[in-house]
Amino acid sequence: MHTTLIVARMDPAASLDVAGLFHEFDATDMPHRMGTRRRQLFAYRGLYFHLQDFDADHGGERIEAARSDARFIGISEDLKPYIEAYDPATWRSPADAMATRFYDWEASA
Repeated sequence: MHTTLIVARMDPAASLDVAGLFHEFDATDMPHRMGTRRRQLFAYRGLYFHLQDFDADHGGERIEAARSDARFIGISEDLKPYIEAYDPATWRSPADAMATRFYDWEASA
């Protein structure tokens, strides 16, 4: 499994709107097309955290393929009024907002 964490800015009052947009998006086949297994959204003091677990890391091929889908483009546009880049001066794509994992631990089975 591969996990990504996107960090951005969001007014906490927008959390229900953002959750609604993702609820509609996740009801389509798009998560399956992208290999998304789980999505979790968090808010903390004006920050937005978007945690996604994927089937496997294939160099982002499935996500890249989905980016041209009208539904992916649509949710990206729909989120713009609510989600703002953490650092607008350096943001060019979601990759610029991804946190870097520096420690990982899992309980043994």
